Amino acid sequence: MQLPAGMSLTWLGHATFLVQSPGGRRVLIDPWVMNNPACPENLKRIDRLDLMLITHGHFDHIGDAVEIAKQTGCKVIGIFETCHWLQGKGVQNTSPMNKGGTQEVDGIRVTMVHAVHSCGILDGDRIIYGGEACGYVVSFENGFKLYHAGDTAVFRDMELIGKLYQPDLALLPIGDHFTMSPREAAEAIRMLGVKAVIPMHFGTFPVLTGTPAALRKLTSDISGLEIIELKPGQTLTG
Repeated sequence: MQLPAGMSLTWLGHATFLVQSPGGRRVLIDPWVMNNPACPENLKRIDRLDLMLITHGHFDHIGDAVEIAKQTGCKVIGIFETCHWLQGKGVQNTSPMNKGGTQEVDGIRVTMVHAVHSCGILDGDRIIYGGEACGYVVSFENGFKLYHAGDTAVFRDMELIGKLYQPDLALLPIGDHFTMSPREAAEAIRMLGVKAVIPMHFGTFPVLTGTPAALRKLTSDISGLEIIELKPGQTLTG
């Protein structure tokens, strides 16, 4: 798959993606960067950022959120309770929302959708309630729609996400143990009706055993489907 002109998407490993929008906006999804063992060293510094999206409060998705948000001054979108926690850590520019809602930031429309997962924030020796886990459908200035599922099990309402938002590209977890395995992700693809998928949340730790090859085999009957296997640090461009 080739992205529309002016866009790029870089996988920083695990569930972390850096997207350049057609309008030049830089969007970071699930800010686990500096402490992410899968992220290449040359990409661990985020100098400029316009928007940060957080799917849930587990360390491997929010671990560097406070530091990056303070350094860059970017707008941070997350579920209400997670944003409240970030505010308590000194993050100034949060824009909390909840599932089913949409907000627009500099021509980019962000819709928060359901995910089936937990959302405890590890704060010192305590786990704090962070609201619910979520996913996002992001509609960029040129109309291209990206679905980041966050950490999730497969769920029947993925059909509604496909019907309502018709994403052009889906980022789906496949690692198993904490999220869907390739078996469940294959069913998610069928319900979404999406034709381009980037697998994520696999291989970072030994327990995350799902592979893109297994997903490709389980979806070989879906006409026109493209499973895009990126390596951490690799960029998809327009």
